[in-house]
Order: sequence, then structure tokens, then C-alpha cells
Amino acid sequence: MSAWAKGSTLHTTLAFLGDLVGERETVRLLIEAGGDEPLDAGLITPTDEFDFARLDALWQAADRMLAASHPAWVEESGAYAIGTAGAQLYGGILRKATPTDFLTQSVSLFRLYYRPGDMEVVAEEPGAAILRLVGFDAGTPLFCRRQTGGLGRAIALAGGEKPQVSHVRCRHDGDAFCEWGLRW
Repeated sequence: MSAWAKGSTLHTTLAFLGDLVGERETVRLLIEAGGDEPLDAGLITPTDEFDFARLDALWQAADRMLAASHPAWVEESGAYAIGTAGAQLYGGILRKATPTDFLTQSVSLFRLYYRPGDMEVVAEEPGAAILRLVGFDAGTPLFCRRQTGGLGRAIALAGGEKPQVSHVRCRHDGDAFCEWGLRW
């Protein structure tokens, strides 16, 4: 089964890159990522689903450009996405009394951005949790890094003080699954 992403993931990536490297370089990255089939962001609305591989191609192109000069760009992009469009579109899901309320609610923030799959809480204690990615094959560590940044911002919006997020297990490093450790 193919992996899919919502158009909002593309739009927030482009907005972040535009702020970081400017519009001209962002357009160049879109062209590079499109290969034989240019990616026209204007045709993809925030709620449209599109092939995740196309988003990954953009992230790969951006990483080739930015890895040396701005190594944390992917994490910052994830935090930016949740802090801007995520907070606007899904404020009711993000803003909770506690991070535990956010993590254990019945509505999955992950499923609003990607399919198939989900993020599941596999361990929880006061001020900490472990999330596991299930049923989604990102195929790239850039996805994992973007999730790290996004989770940090989500925990902060959910009331967590000084959130810390670590990607403690990764399929790209040979682990059976990806997990994130969260503390607040």
C-alpha cells in the first residue's frame, strides 16, 4: 500500500523553506524534486492527499541543499508546521489541559496528516510518554526527524513545559519500528 500525505504537509514545508532560503531557491527545490513530473503545489489544496514519495523527494532535495549549513532544518520544519497550520487547523486537538490529554485522545493528529498508519502511546507516566509509529512506511529518516520537531511543538501547545523529544528507535537504523520518547 502506498503512503499518502495531506497537502498541508507540502504547503508548510514550502512556507518554511521560503522563509529560510527565499522563494527563488524554494521554486528551484520544487523543480528538482519533481524530476520528469514537476510538482505543482498550486494544484494541491491543504486537504488533498498526494503521494508521500513526492513530498519525500522535496525533503531530499532540501536536505541536499541545507544539511551542511542548516542541519536542524527538518526538525524546525516539523515544529513550524505544527505551530502554524497545525495550530490553526487542529487547535482543538492540540490545545489540551495536559500533554497526556493530547496523546491519549481518541482523535489522532497523525491520521490527519498521513495514511496509512498511526502513532500509538506504548508507555506513559507523569511527564513522559513513548510513541510508536505503526503501519506507515516513510522510507526516509527525514520523516522521522520532521516528526521529532512536530512532536516537540505539539507537546508545547498541549501545555508541556520545556518539552524534550528523542527519536529513540528507528527502522532506518535497523530497529523493528520507530519510537519517540517525550518528556515535559
